[in-house]
Amino acid sequence: MAGHKILVIDDSRVIRNTVRDMLPPGNFEILEAKDGLEGMNLIYQSHPNLIMLDFLLPKMSGWEVFQQIQSKPELQSIPLVLMSGRKEEVTEKISEPFEYFEFIPKPFDQKQLIAAIKTAMAKARNRPVVVPSAPPAVVAKDTVPPDTGVASADIQQLNAKIAKMQAEIDALKKQVAPMAAMPSEVDGLKKQLAQIVTFIKQKLK
Repeated sequence: MAGHKILVIDDSRVIRNTVRDMLPPGNFEILEAKDGLEGMNLIYQSHPNLIMLDFLLPKMSGWEVFQQIQSKPELQSIPLVLMSGRKEEVTEKISEPFEYFEFIPKPFDQKQLIAAIKTAMAKARNRPVVVPSAPPAVVAKDTVPPDTGVASADIQQLNAKIAKMQAEIDALKKQVAPMAAMPSEVDGLKKQLAQIVTFIKQKLK
């Protein structure tokens, strides 16, 4: 595991030195952060292979750092070991079983530390990859057709009525032609035609 970076985020210098002393020399590069804010900066800058995170930290708590890690797919794959002197502090926020990270109580010995690191790495490997979902498509306002004030169904009905009236006018014209010698009937038909034409004009206004 030579070249692997382990980031220890703990406000206690004793804990940071303890982790450094317990790990085999030469196999790991130990990075240290004394508060949550410094720890988050190192996570982004150094891309560690493992994070050991104290749950109670100044500036940004371990709980807040944990939430930041879980909210970002690129950080979720990093093996994580949470540390605390009181396990109930962790379980108040995160219910057991701890599926994707390992917990180690303080104080701990070398055997517990090595076991926690191995378990955290195994849990991280088994974690499903989370792919961010695509944002919903947004329809531009310019694509919405303007409101003309007239429903398309009403326009279609009006066009149908006009077509029907036009057909009736054409039929009446055919009837009028052979009756040219009958003035009274022709006059009556002309009046009907005039009324129909007036009605159509009113509809078309």
